[in-house]
Amino acid sequence: MALKSTAPSDLIRIDSNYLSRIQGRKAAMDKHEDHALGCLPCGVEAVQEVYSYLLGEYLPIRYPTLFSRDDKFFRNLVTGACISLLPPDDPIVALRRIGETVEDDMFFLRETPDGHQCIAFVCCCPSGFDPATKIGKLLKEIHGPVPSYDRIGLSMERYFSRLQVGKSAARINWSVTTDPDLFNISGNHINEGDQIEENMEVDIGKTRVRMELQTLTRMPKTRAVLFSFKTYLYPIQDIKAEGLGPDLADAIEGLKRGNAPGMWIYKGGIRWGKSVCEYLRS
Repeated sequence: MALKSTAPSDLIRIDSNYLSRIQGRKAAMDKHEDHALGCLPCGVEAVQEVYSYLLGEYLPIRYPTLFSRDDKFFRNLVTGACISLLPPDDPIVALRRIGETVEDDMFFLRETPDGHQCIAFVCCCPSGFDPATKIGKLLKEIHGPVPSYDRIGLSMERYFSRLQVGKSAARINWSVTTDPDLFNISGNHINEGDQIEENMEVDIGKTRVRMELQTLTRMPKTRAVLFSFKTYLYPIQDIKAEGLGPDLADAIEGLKRGNAPGMWIYKGGIRWGKSVCEYLRS
């Protein structure tokens, strides 16, 4: 899993393109609400806890020049939004307000006798999956298509169970995509039964390295595990211009030889790998 401990203060990271990213998230939720937002009845309390923590405590303290609050309202000094500190009764409204305030996507998990279950989500940057199909599912079901997940599934469950309040962990996940859109519910991965076209010619101008900074956090009241991630897109042309083309090409080809060699197909390398690596080394 390559998880490392991180400070709770690093839960949310805000960059200089914050406003444009938030505008994009609003558009994604407006256009794809049924795919971007979801909550089970058992997830309402966890959503409300995260809403209260982010708006009432974390954001105004961590980023006082961007956010403020008084006894009743939270104010976003960048977007001009002013919203109640009291969580809405409708969890979808609460999730939307979270999604319009931070750039991180969030999946809320609860522990059950059978494993950790997804009970709510706000996801504006899915990469090759439909978040709505994950609601109510266990981790092992969610990760069913991921190559070699059976090797790490039990250790993931144990790690999630041991996660303590006040402790956070983070990891980086990366892939290459030939679609520059942040919201993508199909096409980035190759699943069983998908048609495979090998060694495609790709449009380098649209090709990106897609990275997710993933964080795990335990909420103190509900004991829910918050799995959050912020997505970054880097044009492949920029990476080559910085002189890192050969290194990235080596990493791409390494997908064939790692502990989970099925990742080469699952992440689509069999489609775009040859074309991208030739460009990176040219």
